[in-house]
Amino acid sequence: MEENKQAFHSGFVAIVGRPNVGKSTFLNYVVGQKVAIMSDVPQTTRNKIQGIYTTDREQIVFIDTPGIHKAHNKLGDFMVQSAISSLNEVDAVMFMVNADQKRGAGDNYIIERLKKIKNRPIYLVINKIDLVHPDELLPIVDSYRDALDWTEVFPISALQGNNINDLLATLSKQMPEGPQYYPSDQVTDHPERFVVSELIREKVLQLTRQEVPHSVAVVIESMKPGKDDLVDISATIIVDRPTQKGIIIGKGGRMLKEIGSRARVDIEHLLGSRVYLELWVKVSEGWRDKQGILQSFGYKKDEY
Repeated sequence: MEENKQAFHSGFVAIVGRPNVGKSTFLNYVVGQKVAIMSDVPQTTRNKIQGIYTTDREQIVFIDTPGIHKAHNKLGDFMVQSAISSLNEVDAVMFMVNADQKRGAGDNYIIERLKKIKNRPIYLVINKIDLVHPDELLPIVDSYRDALDWTEVFPISALQGNNINDLLATLSKQMPEGPQYYPSDQVTDHPERFVVSELIREKVLQLTRQEVPHSVAVVIESMKPGKDDLVDISATIIVDRPTQKGIIIGKGGRMLKEIGSRARVDIEHLLGSRVYLELWVKVSEGWRDKQGILQSFGYKKDEY
């Protein structure tokens, strides 16, 4: 007589929160490699990034949404609508906040939208507890306790991994019985070209800081096998203004070379192969407010 096999559970979890609360850091920690870019510049994530956590008992597909914020252009509208729409597509919601920041208007804006969600567990996840003294944590929890009927509250450190296993175990119990949507070794649903473009954009944000804020997009022009087992990648960095182009290229091309050098390390880790990376910089003034250009860069209106 065959032993009863344990039922497999699977489902989808949205991660929402203000910009720069550590959603991407959490996602990368859970799946074990970089699938979402990280930067201390707010509003880094633009598309819904799906990270896939799989064991022999369950599969949880995390949707790392763009930070919900007041939009100032069509790109901002896309980011906010993308985040809000994800709440209607999931089995559970994680509302992530920073332990080292007081509850603010941005948090209240999101909470009001969370109140409209019916019949789904909503978890308050207080991230970056490594940045505060333990005595400071309880007042932070208290400031959110009465804002919503939270299913449970989890203080975590996505950077150090504190309490993440407990959070995963709780989420797993909430997932319904279902199929394994993705192969066990797949950690994101995005194609490699998308992740490669995001890794390049991450290095631009990290190296240029405030000089070139969110007026940057990266388009992969080609990605194909080359000589000597190299992967040849050609990519264009799109900016708003000529001055930004100068900043990204840098004196004697040094900044662009550094961006390419750092990006290549992560891309080679992602692809498991040596990479030849060629970068170009192009000015497309006002691209964030041009619907046609946004769609060509992958920010499609029909996705929200």
